[in-house]
Amino acid sequence: MSPSQADESTRPTPTVRPEDGLASALTRNIAALAERRQAEEARAGTDQRVARAITRFAGSMVFVWLHVTLVVGWIAINLGWTPLRPFDPTFVILATFASVEAIFISTFILIAQNRAAEVADRRASLDLQISLLSEHEVTQLIRLVTRIADHLGIEEASDPELAELQRTVAPEAVLERIEEAEEE
Repeated sequence: MSPSQADESTRPTPTVRPEDGLASALTRNIAALAERRQAEEARAGTDQRVARAITRFAGSMVFVWLHVTLVVGWIAINLGWTPLRPFDPTFVILATFASVEAIFISTFILIAQNRAAEVADRRASLDLQISLLSEHEVTQLIRLVTRIADHLGIEEASDPELAELQRTVAPEAVLERIEEAEEE
């Protein structure tokens, strides 16, 4: 191994697991989010649990293979390929069952999607609040560091871009500008 390869192998990168585990704040956040998910699951009503279970089953390969087996068997019987007596030679009953099942499965999928959309909306709100807080904190840090640099006479403190970065961002103004750009 060359010296440059040795340096690269010991240098930490985002894909290298930290030696002492995750930061305590990150570990705490992961635990808090997991606890929150468990609490949300516990608060879900029976109808939500039933809908989730049916949707989970309907989205599985077991469901697909079960249907393949049932439909092939149904067709084989009703085409006279088996010793059993045909009971639906025109396949009207099969079509009716398939239609009714499709209606119910679609409804359960919509229920699950609505719940997922509610969860996504809450997470998006959380992300937005954290982003706004982070932006405010970074702005304050830029102000503080710029004052320190100015006090110490560091040349970079007079960078015009710093003055712009110290301005507080108004989310409403950003949203209005985005909407204007989308309308154009």
